[in-house]
Amino acid sequence: MSLFPVAPVSARRRGLLALAGLLPFTPALAADERPLQIVGPWEITGLQPAQSGFVFSRLQVAETLVGADDRGALRPALAVRWQAAADGLTWRFELRPGARFHDGSPVNAAAVLRSLQPARVAPGLLSNAPILAMETEGDTTLRIRLKERHAALPALLAHPSTLVLAPAAFDAAGRVQALIGSGPYRLTRLQPPQQAETVVFEGWNGGPLPQIRRVAYLAAGRAETRALMIESGQADLAYGLDPASLQRLRQRPALRVQSVMLPRTVFLKLNAGLPALADVRVRRALSLLVDRAGIARALLRDPALAATQLLPPSLGDWHDPSLAPLRHDPAAAQQLLAQAGWRRGADGRLQDARGQALALQLRTFPDRPELPPLATALQAQWRQAGIALEVAVGNAGDIPMGHRDGRLQIGLGARNYASTPDPVGTLRQDFGPGGGDWGAMGWQHADVGIALDTLARLGPEAPRAAELRRRVVAVLQDELPVIPVSWYRQQLAVGARVDGVMLDPLELSYRLDAMRWRA
Repeated sequence: MSLFPVAPVSARRRGLLALAGLLPFTPALAADERPLQIVGPWEITGLQPAQSGFVFSRLQVAETLVGADDRGALRPALAVRWQAAADGLTWRFELRPGARFHDGSPVNAAAVLRSLQPARVAPGLLSNAPILAMETEGDTTLRIRLKERHAALPALLAHPSTLVLAPAAFDAAGRVQALIGSGPYRLTRLQPPQQAETVVFEGWNGGPLPQIRRVAYLAAGRAETRALMIESGQADLAYGLDPASLQRLRQRPALRVQSVMLPRTVFLKLNAGLPALADVRVRRALSLLVDRAGIARALLRDPALAATQLLPPSLGDWHDPSLAPLRHDPAAAQQLLAQAGWRRGADGRLQDARGQALALQLRTFPDRPELPPLATALQAQWRQAGIALEVAVGNAGDIPMGHRDGRLQIGLGARNYASTPDPVGTLRQDFGPGGGDWGAMGWQHADVGIALDTLARLGPEAPRAAELRRRVVAVLQDELPVIPVSWYRQQLAVGARVDGVMLDPLELSYRLDAMRWRA
């Protein structure tokens, strides 16, 4: 039996849902007891905030110290106010009075300190901050002492890897054993990697209690499955839909499709440690072979998504409209490849002076439904230039794993550059010394590192901030440690039962507390 009574579904569609493991889900419920059903592509890969904190942040199960509005301006969350000392080396965060965790224990400075300690270890973004010590001042204030000024610290504390959990959430070894947060919803059921269910937490004091009492989340890997669920009434909100499904869903009067440009870019992560990709002429040639306008028009069905530089217009100060745009020019690409020593062989494939073919492997994943078709398009575009590209579709974790073990050659992924409200934290993680799981590999540039460190220390309003941002994006455009392919638009299908749905351009929250059942 399905989650709740639905319109008839064809045998083929029901078979698809059954194969996906989505039928049955839970017993049928009375109309006023049904949870709001969300379906998305993002699996719950673990309980550690650095792994799946974004899921629990979006479901509003746990809170961070700092929040952000649509424009990235910082706002209170568990911390009602914060302030740096005159020398910028000590920050104090004052906690929301009366806040409690879902087990009834108080949200005090000791509990916050306990939660933030793991976030100081990579890959947590807080590991980028020059923290000397974190200490409590009584029960209500957390004090963070720095080795040097770091104006970006509050923005880092809005990242889901810094979710604050109750002391009982941790085992003796410091691992998260239960997700006990302080948000407006508490977990009632958790079955990783697919399912989570929540109910309103009556003890939440961060605002009015949500009108929608119960929420269920389901991770479904196939975009077609997610579209079928919203179309048949088995889901109320469906995220991560492919262009073909969106076109069909827009024709359904009972459904609404919302979209918002995200500070996210689809890009090719290159292993510049490989001899072929270490040559900047080859990286530039690969970029010139990418027909971004054709991809955006034919595959994404949105010409505005063709990326002309790494950081999209939605990132405001970080997008430089004066920068010479990335372009599609196969003839110029062939000239660069020839200068780099690559010539067509008898079989039409590029080879070096030793007869070694230019053959590369690209890893990608289906969580974002546009990625495998994009990989196929890139394979065809590069094949015309004589480059053999093998496409391997696996799990999202294959790319960071390949970065760490050195085996990745090219990864096709999507990166949210405002996972903290100030992008400098994400950019330092990606393009600082040693690169990052979703950033540079085998590449670094002194100017970029210095500029990002300076921005983190002085803040986005410093007198030289605009100049430093322009320098960073100019080097990334010229050196291409990652090759931008397209910008990103989040697409959401909304069912007939729910109103008050608002997309978060920073992807920090589903904003469930603003939703209500349709009268």
